[in-house]
Amino acid sequence: MTAVLSCQGVRKLFGPSVVLDGLDLDVAEHEVVALIGASGSGKSTLLRCVNLLEDLDDGTIHLDGAHITDPRINPDLVRRKIGIVFQAYNLFPHLSVLDNITLAPVRVHKRPAASARSQALALLDRIGLASKAAAFPDRLSGGQQQRVAIVRALVNSPRLLLLDEVTSALDPELVGEVLDLIRDLKADGMTMVLATHEMTFARQVADRVCFLDAGRILEQGSPEQVLDNPVEARTQQFLRRLAPA
Repeated sequence: MTAVLSCQGVRKLFGPSVVLDGLDLDVAEHEVVALIGASGSGKSTLLRCVNLLEDLDDGTIHLDGAHITDPRINPDLVRRKIGIVFQAYNLFPHLSVLDNITLAPVRVHKRPAASARSQALALLDRIGLASKAAAFPDRLSGGQQQRVAIVRALVNSPRLLLLDEVTSALDPELVGEVLDLIRDLKADGMTMVLATHEMTFARQVADRVCFLDAGRILEQGSPEQVLDNPVEARTQQFLRRLAPA
């Protein structure tokens, strides 16, 4: 089977710093992969490269077998198939929840407004936020804003969803709201790659955990294998630092 996402030899430099160093990663359909590792290990940069927000210095990325990092490819066409959600929500404060969700489908992808609004309202209803459709982001809790940001990424029915530290900015009691939504997406078969510092989050939603170190995947396996019985000394050291005192 062709992987939904295939990264081969991905290399990314910022000046003299090597952030991704020949990284290889395949993600199968319906698989949820969690990227863990210290800050600066390359997790967020990898997601930005997959969504073509950063150019590669070497290597290739394929989506459903298509070479999306070919410089002749229109990145906007690729991004229609990839949803990405950031830690900071990035909702437009002057637009309502509904307008935030439908802006790109209508303005960028030229979908009929009625169709986009209908799908957006259905998604909001599913996550219990239909009553907030006309509200502005500053009237929502952090957990509600992050769920709206995820819905915005889903409105184009992407093949792949990228989640970059989506619970890091939330109060602990709000993390569960977002975690519940991601569990539902997993149950629906959404293919996802998520970067996280929260091992409980990785354990609960991931099929596979990848530990990144110095821009490479140093160790990968099931959550139980990587988080409970890591083989590599660097993985062990990283997890020990996260353990409660």
